[in-house]
Amino acid sequence: MSSIKSKIKDKVSIDILAQGRIQENFVGRPFYIDYKQVKLMTCDAWKYSVKGIPQGAFLLAFYDGESNVEEALLLRALNPSILPTDNDNIRSMVAYYKDNMNIAGRAGVNGSKGNLDDFTRYEFSFSGLECRILGVFYKVPIKDEDDKIIGYKTEFGADVENFYSANNYKVYKGTDEVLKAIVNQRDKENAIIGSNSEFKIGKVRYSSSRRFQNLTSDVAVYVSPNDFLGKRTALFGMTRTGKSNTIKKIIEATVEISTSATKNLPDETTPNEGLFKVENNLAMFDDEGTPKYPVGQIIFDVNGEYANANMQDDGTAIFELYKDDVIRYSVIQKTGFKVMKTNFYNDILAGVEFIKTELQNDGAGFVKDFLSVDFTSLSTYSSQSEKIRHERKIAAYLCCLKKANFKVPSKFKVKFTGHKELNLLVNKEKAIDPSKGISLDEAISWFLAIWENYSTHKFFSDYKSKKLKEWADNDLKALLVLLSQKRKSGGARDNNGYLRFRPLVDYHTDTLEDKSFEENIVDNLRDGKIIIIDLSQGPSNTQSVYSEKISQKIFEDSMKRFIKTQPNNFIQFYFEEAHNLFPKKDDKDLSQIYNRIAKEGAKLNLGMTYATQEPSSISSNILKNTQNWFIAHLNNEDELKEIRKYYDFSDFTDSLVRFSATNDKGFVKMKTYTNPFVVPVQIDRFLANKESK
Repeated sequence: MSSIKSKIKDKVSIDILAQGRIQENFVGRPFYIDYKQVKLMTCDAWKYSVKGIPQGAFLLAFYDGESNVEEALLLRALNPSILPTDNDNIRSMVAYYKDNMNIAGRAGVNGSKGNLDDFTRYEFSFSGLECRILGVFYKVPIKDEDDKIIGYKTEFGADVENFYSANNYKVYKGTDEVLKAIVNQRDKENAIIGSNSEFKIGKVRYSSSRRFQNLTSDVAVYVSPNDFLGKRTALFGMTRTGKSNTIKKIIEATVEISTSATKNLPDETTPNEGLFKVENNLAMFDDEGTPKYPVGQIIFDVNGEYANANMQDDGTAIFELYKDDVIRYSVIQKTGFKVMKTNFYNDILAGVEFIKTELQNDGAGFVKDFLSVDFTSLSTYSSQSEKIRHERKIAAYLCCLKKANFKVPSKFKVKFTGHKELNLLVNKEKAIDPSKGISLDEAISWFLAIWENYSTHKFFSDYKSKKLKEWADNDLKALLVLLSQKRKSGGARDNNGYLRFRPLVDYHTDTLEDKSFEENIVDNLRDGKIIIIDLSQGPSNTQSVYSEKISQKIFEDSMKRFIKTQPNNFIQFYFEEAHNLFPKKDDKDLSQIYNRIAKEGAKLNLGMTYATQEPSSISSNILKNTQNWFIAHLNNEDELKEIRKYYDFSDFTDSLVRFSATNDKGFVKMKTYTNPFVVPVQIDRFLANKESK
């Protein structure tokens, strides 16, 4: 596998103020300027000379008023602007059209004049252009230890400290190396474009149509993988617009920077590195910007496109390219995969969650009663009676699993409190005493006898008279209905009860391993492995269960290490079809695991990349904590309304709707953590790097 150091050869260090003012790139003169916008006058000849000014193009407005002031406003072309002379020109054009005269020809181009006189053609060629001010490039002195100026350097500010009269500026289009310096601008010192710590992700692309752009050389766009480590990254766009390809490029960049890690993560028995180093994110990188520890990556693969070979990858599936570092998990038994199965008898809460997820849309009354049962155990109980009732409830649930053909672990027994009189209901000759530990078959017989006699046996009526409450609470009754398949005590079978559990038998294992699959996943992530969770098969509603369960385990392990001042290596989460997993926009429960990763993940070195067609459906808590954005084609105003709220994406909302999902795959508007403004980018195909692996 090649490293970033061997792949990146075109490092660029350019002085924009010195090289951005080339006469052939001149596009116009401003006639209005304030802190936010510039309106300039341009003409057809100038636009043709620079091969067009597409919407979103980067321009530089250089100050020419004083020889000792070196600065240039960075502009983005937005929309046409009205010139004071436009009304007169429009009247003249309309009159010209009415005369049915030939108006062919472009002013100043190849000598073509048409039938217009030179003066009229000259007047008609001018137009206005409205631009957004993105910031300013300016010179600052470099001083030595004695405070003497020894040189100057160019810096960028994301606002305008001062502006002069509009007539003092000339505007040029950013091209070639100047444009490369602009689009790869960083909010950090000493950043070198294409350096060892950066990764080429694509090239500048302004528009869907590319007649002029095809005549110019490509301008590379780089990202720093460190922008994604421990950060939140969003990929928004309709299906088939290149979201998965972009994720693969991010994974590729992360793999390469991870392979340069300088040491292994110490385990919990190793003396800690000090609380300051754990909390200080900078301490997680060496002097060259490389993470100290290998980066773990986990992909929740809803559609199976990362875990399995498919036609669109053409041999570049993640698991194929990084086969030595990839571990695949599936919800069903498949060659080359580890199976994510839960011991429903051993991990009761996990098993219950699976079943409740499976049955959540079941409208049967007895199923709804089961869904309301609380299986959560307490570290302390308010009374001995409360503890006894909980133990009976768990035992009755385990009996339902046995009846539903969930294979019972060897020598498995249950233990709970019965009563001498009740223990004889099954067999008056030989009592079954559950307090001594009994098999599940014995427990089934015990509970069935209880429910058969519950409405008629004197013990239960006496208990209610004495205790002022029933011996079996509503939770236990709900479970006895499932176990007996009878809604009424002593009645006939009238439901299929425990049979509702059977679709989940394949997700159960009767083995008692030293570690669960979640714990093994965490261990491998700590070693810098790539974990792919194939959620493409099995019940669709179990996707959220596995995703939440695994994410919660990783978060808990990271928090435990943080509290113990043990360093956490970076772990990156990747969520496809996030709208099916994440909390909805109006969900106010901030305790959900995805919200916690978004809010608290930074201090735990947990990064999160998520893709969806529906940004408007994602919790605002997650959106507000997202630092990196990749936005492709969106098809309705609701989604655009959400996007307008963030950074300077409002400059692009109209074009995001006009994109073609078919012809513009990988064409995105990109904003990364250290880049101060949005850049329009054509993302490289992941396939293009196949030969370098």
